[in-house]
Amino acid sequence: MDTEAVRADRAVSALARENRMRLRTPCSIYLLMAGFVVLSMASCDSYSTKGGWLPSSNSTFTYISTSSSPKTIRIIDTRNEEAFFTLRLPVGKQLTFRFLDGKGDDPIYTPDRMQWEIWDAPKKNGKLSNQLTVPPAAARSIRVEIRPVPEWPEDDERYRLRVDVEEDRPDHWTPQGGPIPDKSSTWPN
Repeated sequence: MDTEAVRADRAVSALARENRMRLRTPCSIYLLMAGFVVLSMASCDSYSTKGGWLPSSNSTFTYISTSSSPKTIRIIDTRNEEAFFTLRLPVGKQLTFRFLDGKGDDPIYTPDRMQWEIWDAPKKNGKLSNQLTVPPAAARSIRVEIRPVPEWPEDDERYRLRVDVEEDRPDHWTPQGGPIPDKSSTWPN
């Protein structure tokens, strides 16, 4: 009798273990996925113009300079009213920056760090590769100035206007001939 009770107890224990393993497997997958999401959020050093997954007022700032609204961005230290960052943003470009609290090199004068980047507009996300130590949040003021309009973007040399005049032709197009430019050249686009 004792052996039958032990066998029955073992059978019940095996079924219970099997059920626990079935329940544990989906939970462990969900925990693993949640851990991956948290790690990917923590390890990303990029930005999103919409604030990313957790938007806040301490998120990124993005300013786009257009022909109808060319911008100059200045960030002022309000303790002495001096600009520690000034950028005349070219038309067709965008400036994106964010502040990291407590990442500066001086705990009193520059306790925070600013990461920034200039891109062709519009750009939705990317890595902010430039950095600068900055005053604390209570001593910073962002000032945006609109320059006189209209202002046009600078000409891109890759898309210069070609004129079919003999003087403007490259040597390899003339009857005398000349070396053909290498493939990295932008001529003729």
